Amino acid sequence: MPIRHSIWKVGAQPAALREAALPSEALLEEMIVAEPAILSDQWMIIGRQANTGFGGRIDLLALAPDGSLVLIELKRGKTPREVVAQAIDYACWAEALDSDEISRIYAGFSGGGNLSQAFAERFGQPLDEDTLNESHQIVIVASHLDASSERIVGYLNKRDIAINVLCFQVFDSELGQLISRSWLLDPVETQMAASVSSGSTRSNDNQPWNGEWYVNFGDGESRSWEDARRHGFISAGGGSWYSGTLNLLHEGDRIWARVPKIGYVGVGIVAGDPVHAKDFMIDGEEGPGPALEMLTDRTYHRNFVEEVERAEYFVPVRWLQTVPLSAAVDEVGLFGNQNTVCAPKRARWRHTIDRLKAKFDRWDDAMEPNGFQPPID
Repeated sequence: MPIRHSIWKVGAQPAALREAALPSEALLEEMIVAEPAILSDQWMIIGRQANTGFGGRIDLLALAPDGSLVLIELKRGKTPREVVAQAIDYACWAEALDSDEISRIYAGFSGGGNLSQAFAERFGQPLDEDTLNESHQIVIVASHLDASSERIVGYLNKRDIAINVLCFQVFDSELGQLISRSWLLDPVETQMAASVSSGSTRSNDNQPWNGEWYVNFGDGESRSWEDARRHGFISAGGGSWYSGTLNLLHEGDRIWARVPKIGYVGVGIVAGDPVHAKDFMIDGEEGPGPALEMLTDRTYHRNFVEEVERAEYFVPVRWLQTVPLSAAVDEVGLFGNQNTVCAPKRARWRHTIDRLKAKFDRWDDAMEPNGFQPPID
């Protein structure tokens, strides 16, 4: 079961705060709309009480940075098992939504707003209509969860059905009521479940994962691929949605790195665990030094260095073979995904690996790494 919290006032005589209840779950919905970070600071609310056409209305609809939908259903007096069944029913409706329908839902919610413009302002990148709603996840918000519902949610997640439960508690304090939250599952697990089979509804397109990781490396203002290949790392930051999946990697894992809209640029072996930006060291001309002091051409989210969730995180990599951006491998039919790290379970990934191993002939970790390759003119 999700962790239950107790909150104590700090002092010479600690005092426990009394657990309370919200006046109504409608208030919780109002709070989430006003401050989506109650659920996640990486989601953008785009709809509220949208008519599903299935005889019901979904409480809240959100978008993640990769354009995947997040269906949010509050318990609202229903039994936990009923709300799980209803949320899955709503997912059947959400799966068929196209970009025009999603844009209309957002326009109704925002009073006529433009979804593409709002998405770009919220996430700092354009909305790709081709990948909008390629996948979705379900989030149930409740004050408690019974054992039967927990088993159902666990069963569905083991089969890559992306569903999670957020349990909240309310406490009385001198400053008013306080609310805490705890997730049944690590949100990264649900994010991964939503991504591994994204873009496919055909059962014959789903295949067992082959053990090789896809890595999305965002070359641009925040980080540099040339830095990464020269000094041996991948990195991500700006929020837990981006950096959280780095924790899926373990020493010895093989990764295939792709720069969005450019192509595949390298294959390597993970050489260690993720490291916070201020603690990551790289080799320079005068010896090892802090990465943030030596990598000065990009921001690497220095402005978030004191924030645990938004800071940049680095994973050391022993590159087996890399190419500059100008020589990236980009072909029709190759796998792509906006998650920083994912374990694809699609036929397209098998095809992609076959093509990449033909292009990167030093992909085998038994071979000597080729190190940094200077840019090709």
